[in-house]
Amino acid sequence: MKIWIDILTPKQLLFSEPIIEKLGKKHNVLCTSRSYDEVTKLAKIRNFNLISIGKHGGTEKYGKLEASIDRIKKLSLLINKFSPDLVISFCSPEAARVSFGMGIKHIAFCDSPHANAVMKLTLPLIQKLLIPSVIPKKEFSKYGIDSKNIIQYKAIDAAVTIKRRINQKDPLPFKNNHKKNILIRVEEEQAAYTTKSKRIIPIIKEIVDEFGEENIVILGRYSEQIKNLKKLFGKKAKIIKMSFDGKHLLSETNVFLGSGGTMTAESALLGVPTISYNAVPNIVEKYLVKKNLVKKGNKPKKN
Repeated sequence: MKIWIDILTPKQLLFSEPIIEKLGKKHNVLCTSRSYDEVTKLAKIRNFNLISIGKHGGTEKYGKLEASIDRIKKLSLLINKFSPDLVISFCSPEAARVSFGMGIKHIAFCDSPHANAVMKLTLPLIQKLLIPSVIPKKEFSKYGIDSKNIIQYKAIDAAVTIKRRINQKDPLPFKNNHKKNILIRVEEEQAAYTTKSKRIIPIIKEIVDEFGEENIVILGRYSEQIKNLKKLFGKKAKIIKMSFDGKHLLSETNVFLGSGGTMTAESALLGVPTISYNAVPNIVEKYLVKKNLVKKGNKPKKN
């Protein structure tokens, strides 16, 4: 069987690894992605073979539309040639459109019903959706997929991704001393489901003012974002672009502050004291808070 898997984010890449390892033993698997810095870097770290088609659309709606149209066109040419029997994605709008247009069965995974634009573009076009059991089916069926085509599994996605082996030997950004390592992951700014939040800035300011003697590392996502962070906190903290396997970083982290996404969940399951500043409220984060694995707070003094 020929299987096409479309991978758009670092989390999707990590979640795909065991799937591809198992399927690759008996099937011909084609893995595609897009030009997106964090995915490209992680793929290199993980020795993961990806074919890059198209690019990330950036912040603006027109840019996202233009990038998606271009990617659909380029993917359709590749996929027509590859002629897969099955498509697997993590609710990729482009994979959904191409597979629907070419009449190929499409199975998707998702733990992010809050990404409503992506849900509207994908769920009505796919055949089966696999989701963590902590998320009710109705959170997805409202977008146009019948609940009978939604399959729940008894795990959150981070429980799968944290099982990976660390094969990165690059030195970590923390100073080699006896101080505590505080790792801060700033929120996503270019996803369609986010609004540009300034919530993290006063929180970071409070942390560097109160714990400036410790090793503080801030993980930025985009060049402009990192430039602004360096301007504000460059003298008191180390600001870097993500160029590490997150598990490698968390292995030496004493306290992690995240925005409620994948790295927050991985940190919690790895036993690192974890705080979420709830940049993008989601059901998985609420579950981790309920289980006392994550502390939630978005007020600087409270954190």
